[in-house]
Amino acid sequence: MKTVKYFYFFLLAFLINQTFAQTTVWKIDPVHSKIGFSVTHLIISEVEGRFNQFEGTVESVNEDFSDSKIKFVLKTNSIFTDNENRDKDLKSANFFDVKKFPEIRFESTSFNKIEENKFLLKGNLTIKDSTKQVTLEVKYGGQVKDPWGNTRAGFKIKGQINRFNFGLKWNKLLETGGAIVGKEVNLDCNIELIKQK
Repeated sequence: MKTVKYFYFFLLAFLINQTFAQTTVWKIDPVHSKIGFSVTHLIISEVEGRFNQFEGTVESVNEDFSDSKIKFVLKTNSIFTDNENRDKDLKSANFFDVKKFPEIRFESTSFNKIEENKFLLKGNLTIKDSTKQVTLEVKYGGQVKDPWGNTRAGFKIKGQINRFNFGLKWNKLLETGGAIVGKEVNLDCNIELIKQK
């Protein structure tokens, strides 16, 4: 009987804790963050790029950010690869078709700690009219107070997606049989969050 009472006591305590647990909201600082990518070009090298306009929020209950809810939006028209003609092509219907699809969206489904400062982030990524689940590796850099009293947190995110899964299928083959543009896109992001007061 005692065991049953203890069980209900701890269950009640857990439910009360969950009910009163406070959610902390963090916002991405775009000035100190980068949403970057790279893709193979002509088999032998890589082209790098980034998106310059984006915003996102992280809602955390736990201090170590585990089980956080993450939402993210970027503007496709802000793509930049340091080449005007290439950027124009990427914005066209050959790739992102920015007039028809002005945003790329991501919403997390899980954020699980696998080591002291390493996480697996899973979520739904929407590019054009395709939504697929992706898995990303996240390294947590810690927290710090900046000189203006803001609490900041840093993360590094890496992953890989198949662009064909998202309707980005334009390509041409070389005489050797390889593709001009690689199918796999590597994601490389540095994210700095600011805790909202």
